[in-house]
Amino acid sequence: MTEAGYALGSPRLAAPARPRERRRLATSALIWAFVAGNAAVMVWLWVHGGNLSDDLSTGALLTGLARITGLLGAYSALLQVLLLARLPAVERLFGFDRLTVWHRWNGHACLDLVLAHVVLSVWGYALMDRISLPKEVSTMLGGGVYPGMITATVGTALLIAVVVTSVVIVRRRLRYEWWYAVHLLAYAGIALAWFHQIPTGNELVLDRVAADYWRALYLGTIGLLVAFRILGPTLNALRYRLRVAEVIPEGPGIVSLRITGHRLDRLDARPGQFFLWRFLDRKRWWAAHPFSVSEKPDGRSLRITVKALGDFSSRLAEIAPGTRVAAEGPFGVFTEEARRRSKVVLIAGGIGITPIRALMEDMSGDVVVIYRVVRDEDVIFRDELEELAAERGITLHFVIGDHATEDGARLLSPTHLQEVYVCGPPAMTELLGRNVRRANVPPRFIHTEKFAL
Repeated sequence: MTEAGYALGSPRLAAPARPRERRRLATSALIWAFVAGNAAVMVWLWVHGGNLSDDLSTGALLTGLARITGLLGAYSALLQVLLLARLPAVERLFGFDRLTVWHRWNGHACLDLVLAHVVLSVWGYALMDRISLPKEVSTMLGGGVYPGMITATVGTALLIAVVVTSVVIVRRRLRYEWWYAVHLLAYAGIALAWFHQIPTGNELVLDRVAADYWRALYLGTIGLLVAFRILGPTLNALRYRLRVAEVIPEGPGIVSLRITGHRLDRLDARPGQFFLWRFLDRKRWWAAHPFSVSEKPDGRSLRITVKALGDFSSRLAEIAPGTRVAAEGPFGVFTEEARRRSKVVLIAGGIGITPIRALMEDMSGDVVVIYRVVRDEDVIFRDELEELAAERGITLHFVIGDHATEDGARLLSPTHLQEVYVCGPPAMTELLGRNVRRANVPPRFIHTEKFAL
């Protein structure tokens, strides 16, 4: 499921959040300074290692370029891990959707740098050894002259596999579980890079300070990963003791799960946010999937509502009450805090009503909810939506019709959109995103939230 928010309207809300925005900007600047500062240190170490001397031969120049692309590729791989290490402060600052976009682009940059490192290394050493490229490859993989090359080759192959399975046309043909399993290979690829880089890297062999610096980067990344991807969820599972209390059919192929636990108010979950849910039975314990809360958290329980759209979601109705649950989160910035204007339109499509139904309990003022479905029987939570609308003075519209027809195609055009939060199927969300931009929505009022990488 995809979530996206867009905002435009008038009049402007009061701005009590300005101090918070300044803190966010300051924190963001510190994070970017840290990322850029480390890259600058790596370039300085490379230059300090004599890779820009005036008397370099062509082979030496190519091998020098191979070293810097290798160093930056390794750094990019570490950033790739941290981007989705689910660091709470980073996720709250940038949002899960923006981090996934950066993760995707950084992944491609990482692979490009690693491949450039491979090509430049083989080419440069072939010139310096005065042998052919195939002969140089054979010499490198022989293991005697260049130690660590086998592990480096395997690590590169694993990274290529991860990127290839991320290509849209390939990913759509893979089950989520297989795609997730392949992505775990990225960690193995990065681990293998350690055994190539630290013992054999030219700058690191000759400079102990540089080697210790890189060891600190690797160990720091591993520490954060273990803390927030393993220890954190484990401790939270023990602390909150989440269990499935009820499994409630909501309609054809749609089910709600009521999840209870201990002191859930400490989660500080907000309407519009989502968790990564892991149901600890024999069939589902190893796979975590994102679902929004479908009602405002009350500190005693959480409710999610899921439509059968894949292998995992289609089997959630089979979960037995009492099943233990591990949840990571809350994540997402698709909340009341993203609001910038007093007038708001909340647009939902199909199962995308879940976070918007929760937001209806949190928003006040001039709020309009538009719920787009193909057929009348596709409406979810009709009674709840009508009751909330009456209680909170929200204007509620059900827009029903087949978008493939001429009349349906004209619905939700750019002229209808002013301040908007949108949640629905990806195709609908992308179309509305284009319509919002055509309606001249300023970029600073556009908020996007997506679950998938």
